Amino acid sequence: MKSNSRVPFQLSSDRARVAPPVPGKGLIVHLCVAVEHWPFDKPLPRRMITPPHGMEPMPDVANFSWVEYGMRLGTMRILELFQRRGVPASTMINASVIDVYPTLAEAMLKAGWEFIGHGFVQRSLQKEPDERAAIVQSLERVRAFTGKPVRGWIGPGLHETVHTPELLKELGVDYVMDWVLDDLPCWITTTRGPLLINPYSFDLNDVVMYAVEQDGSPEILRRVEDSLEVLGREAREQPRVLPIGLHPYLMGVGHRFHYVERMLDALLARPDTVFMTGSQIADWWYGVDRWPG
Repeated sequence: MKSNSRVPFQLSSDRARVAPPVPGKGLIVHLCVAVEHWPFDKPLPRRMITPPHGMEPMPDVANFSWVEYGMRLGTMRILELFQRRGVPASTMINASVIDVYPTLAEAMLKAGWEFIGHGFVQRSLQKEPDERAAIVQSLERVRAFTGKPVRGWIGPGLHETVHTPELLKELGVDYVMDWVLDDLPCWITTTRGPLLINPYSFDLNDVVMYAVEQDGSPEILRRVEDSLEVLGREAREQPRVLPIGLHPYLMGVGHRFHYVERMLDALLARPDTVFMTGSQIADWWYGVDRWPG
């Protein structure tokens, strides 16, 4: 009997020591910006305001506008901040953003962000009538736009079906970020061979902090600073990946964005940090660890 059928269990203390990607820099920061298309004429994946009068409005103008603010203003605040600080980032992008928000897609491409597959629109793979076709549509649209194969994937809502890892492996994806179970990359089994898991986080994720737990604006800074107390110490012996999940409609608003700036500056001030994209982390891991199966 196993804890699950996909990821071999291993205590963190039993993992082989690996060299950091840069000597002396064992704390790997991955800035992950989710850029999503929530169709105006469909039920929205998440709501800030509960509809009054027991109604289910369609269209849901109030909640659509909440997210659209992030597309219009929040994304550019984040993008321009990262450019000013000279840090790389990844966008977890619904492929339809390329056509619905073309100027935004062009801005992220010009900034050099890595494009990670995140579905075609913000809809769970478990709701897709043809999962393979949905993944192919997403990967092909991003590839056609960027001119590069899509190396990473994170499902909308981090959802998978029992077939998802095999489909991703078949379609040439190098890593997946749905499994938030370690601070280092690890391997997931598929019938077509091993697939890499890149770390992602619920704890350093603005959806959990602000949309679910409804914490105060400084929470992202507090959590990163508190995380560094432990991960920074551990990273002296074994590298640690610090993935930070940002959604522009949450972190791009004025009363929170100030704390994104402070968080980034605190990380940049440390001598032990290196900022990397998902593919850069994957390439580093391929060089230091082998599939254990």
